[in-house]
Amino acid sequence: KKKAKEPCDEEVAQLKGFQKEIKEIEKTLPEIAAKRDKLLGKIGNKVDPEVPISHDEDEDNLVVSLYPLPEEAAGNEDFLPCPQGKIQYTLPEIKPMTHDDLLWRIGGYEPTRGSQVAGHRAYFLTNAGVLLNQALINYGIAFLRKRGYNVVQPPFFMNKDVMAVLAQLEDFDEQLYKVSGKTDDPDGQSEKYLIATSEQPICAYHKGEWIPETDLPLRYAGISTCFRKEAGSSGRDIRGIFRVHQFEKIEQFCLTVDDFEVSKQEQARMLQAAKDFYESLGIAYRVVCIVSGELNDAAVKKYDLEGWFPGQQTYRELVSCSNCTDYQARGVGTRCGQKKQGDDRASYVHMLNSTLCATGRGICCILENYQTEDGVKVPEVLQPYMADIDFLPFVRGPMELTKGEKGKKKK
Repeated sequence: KKKAKEPCDEEVAQLKGFQKEIKEIEKTLPEIAAKRDKLLGKIGNKVDPEVPISHDEDEDNLVVSLYPLPEEAAGNEDFLPCPQGKIQYTLPEIKPMTHDDLLWRIGGYEPTRGSQVAGHRAYFLTNAGVLLNQALINYGIAFLRKRGYNVVQPPFFMNKDVMAVLAQLEDFDEQLYKVSGKTDDPDGQSEKYLIATSEQPICAYHKGEWIPETDLPLRYAGISTCFRKEAGSSGRDIRGIFRVHQFEKIEQFCLTVDDFEVSKQEQARMLQAAKDFYESLGIAYRVVCIVSGELNDAAVKKYDLEGWFPGQQTYRELVSCSNCTDYQARGVGTRCGQKKQGDDRASYVHMLNSTLCATGRGICCILENYQTEDGVKVPEVLQPYMADIDFLPFVRGPMELTKGEKGKKKK
């Protein structure tokens, strides 16, 4: 009409109205996108076909590896993999004392004094305990450095908005400690939480970045103190330092291109590194593929390496190794490729994490495996990191029972 010089005031006014309406709608898009992403974040990752579909770990976790291989596996190609509830074989040797008693006898920790200062599950590491702890940290760093990892010591607390895209909602109640008090943010606008693992801050290390495919894979060795409430573990592992609120950990964290076959191979490589680490320490172990019902939202597949504890006569978890594909990367906006003008369609990197050594649990396992009648031998690979000390003698007798333990014994 305008070209034909016909009256079109009504249409022009209508067009202007549409344009104004479009601008108003566009202003709301970031908020709507944030709500969408929040809802998408509640949907878990897909599950790898190898993962057993079950909620019963004791029966259905799939045993995929044993070290050393038992006699029953000799010449039997079908021995592994096998569901945990069905596998039968001769267990490694057993020994008389458990880690809590051994750590006390070598003068390695003070649990009563720790609980008086900081409450339940707190402790002081002393002398032999400190030496073992630092030796595992330094050996772990050297071990991963030789494998091409970049060593990173991250912040020990994170802003809530960053933590929220990495931790599940129940973690805030059961695992994470909130940091309170005045900081450099006097208005309290940025709540902070202590980290439960260096995986969390390292996951956000490349937040909002585009990583060229030629730079991948990236491999990090995270060294940190970790803080966990252990709210769901009341009454479990009360004695010793196996399950505590504060501990040190060496973590593997890797980024790959957005190809499942590539990240699958990377997970196998990370798991092999953990296996090599514990074999070098002389620790017997089994590796299990965890059932679907026990996976967190991010993981496609998780392997646990469980060390043999001869004093407790059982396997206990030492390592968790997970492939989270692009689930976490989407939360922190870490893309794979080259950023182009106006193009946000690049794919996201795959992120994987694996414990190398949570030092408290590592100490517990070493003590039970290397105990003697009058002390504890030091694994050969740790001796260079302990001023060549090769033996930790008992310096005192067994720890006295608590009042509660004495009461149970009378019953």
